Amino acid sequence: MGDITGHAWSDALKLYRWLCTFVAVAPRNHKEWWLDVDAIMRLETRDPRGWESIDPYEGEEERLEDPLFPWVETPSILADSEHGKGRLKELPRSSVRSLLVRLGSAAHSDLSYAPGWEEHRSGKEHQAEVILSRFPEGTRFYTNLGWQGELPDFYRQSPRSHAPFSHYDWDAGLIAVNDDEVAVFWNFQNT
Repeated sequence: MGDITGHAWSDALKLYRWLCTFVAVAPRNHKEWWLDVDAIMRLETRDPRGWESIDPYEGEEERLEDPLFPWVETPSILADSEHGKGRLKELPRSSVRSLLVRLGSAAHSDLSYAPGWEEHRSGKEHQAEVILSRFPEGTRFYTNLGWQGELPDFYRQSPRSHAPFSHYDWDAGLIAVNDDEVAVFWNFQNT
């Protein structure tokens, strides 16, 4: 896909514009990457490239009442990292595109049956590919969703289970980790 630009990144994030989805990238500052996830969840970092982030709760009443909203808890000390990471499962890179698209869709549906799916599929996949292109080979990906099989396709397979991280009935996330950056993509929905 070549080098991604800040403009292309912002355009790709439109995949999440109609949903309650949080997106943020931070520099990797800790050997224990879970502490960088904590900094993202606590809103203590900025994108190292100065690119767009999405925080659907910025300035909202819930955030004013609880600065960590929508997160139930964040892993603020190293001892918390095993608990948090234990609620995640590593996802193969080949399945990340379908999860990025899933995070821009309804929670419990088979996307292949969604109205207009085939019409909009290629555009959504292109946006997901642009997002994915920010993270070089060797990046590791984690999700709180359960699945069947070794190479899940999140278009056809509704998530079997999830380990909640928020106040919502259902939340689904993706964490990307490499030597330079850590990213959090998280969708929140009430069922």
